Amino acid sequence: MFILDDPYVSDFLKQTVLSRKGAVLDNAKARVSLNDEASDVRLLDDEEFAAEARKAPRIYANSENAIGWIAANLADTNLPAMIDVFKDKVAFRDLIAPLYPDYFYKGVAYDDLDDVDPEELFYPCVVKPAVGFFSLGVHRVESAADWKPIVQKIRDEVERIRQYYPPEVLDVDRFVIEQCIEGEEFAVDAFYDGDGNVVIVNILGHLFASADDVSDRVYITSPSIIERWREPFTEFLAELGRRANLADFPVHVEMRVDENGHIAPIEVNPMRFAGWCVTDLAYHAYGVNPYACYLDGAAPDWERILPQREGNVYAVVVADIAPDVDCASIVQVNYEEFKNRFSTPLELRPVDYKRYGVFAFLFAQAREDDLSELHAILGSDLKEFMKLG
Repeated sequence: MFILDDPYVSDFLKQTVLSRKGAVLDNAKARVSLNDEASDVRLLDDEEFAAEARKAPRIYANSENAIGWIAANLADTNLPAMIDVFKDKVAFRDLIAPLYPDYFYKGVAYDDLDDVDPEELFYPCVVKPAVGFFSLGVHRVESAADWKPIVQKIRDEVERIRQYYPPEVLDVDRFVIEQCIEGEEFAVDAFYDGDGNVVIVNILGHLFASADDVSDRVYITSPSIIERWREPFTEFLAELGRRANLADFPVHVEMRVDENGHIAPIEVNPMRFAGWCVTDLAYHAYGVNPYACYLDGAAPDWERILPQREGNVYAVVVADIAPDVDCASIVQVNYEEFKNRFSTPLELRPVDYKRYGVFAFLFAQAREDDLSELHAILGSDLKEFMKLG
């Protein structure tokens, strides 16, 4: 069963939906995305979809915009409770507090940010919306002296980013201040089957331009990443699932691993894999359809898949527009030049940048021993690809 919603439905997801001829919630985004082929699936109204979901509870939502619908229409199921504990970052920290008794975090209302005593915080720390998405409104604070300037930056950003997503996805009325988790960052697409067992469908390493970079510009996956981290991440997610009583549930989990191998979660995004259909990278890299894996309860055959791709790295590049660029002033984006910046591009997905502040997602392949193209794009403000008015 699928709930399709903004901001984005990829052609790959669309073809998966059509090939399965399954149930799809009838909404405007589903009709636009499926277009003339909507008759090839079962478009169900709210009541019909909810009734079927109670009998076959494995639902995939490409966007957290679906959370509001689930809360309103499936309140008598376990789904809203499983979602709530992860979508609210303060509730999530409460859930895992026994695992990390020394970890500092604090919830605070947006209107009260100026009243926070910076001398009482743990540094470095991160301040971000308690219900957030896509690194919007996220800032790293190095010291007490940085607190007030960072709060001012947040206030400058809030009205701009509030328009991008509904409050179920991005709520800037509440923030969480939490201790920085140091180490290498990863993002894991996984699901819990009907018995609560963990199945990982992809692991992405998050590349950064610098220590204070909090952007989502570049993620990579490779056989070496999967081989190194699949087992320890599976064990960690199994413990998380036991604490939250998860079953028939997809997640996109961001975490860091320190130099001693200790795993610490940053956040868990419920009901979906990587947003904006970035999870499709699993297909580009490994021929794995993550949507089908979840709905069928099937695990990728990693022992067969990985040896064929040794030495390769597969990346997604998020062409986010710099904060100092007014999206309304962009006259044109040179997509071809952007694509040609990479020696082995796999797919370019243009985006409505005036609406979302991102002009494209690009999938690319590289060699594990040469990530120079990816590191170069990390340091770019991307203005070279834009014509500004």
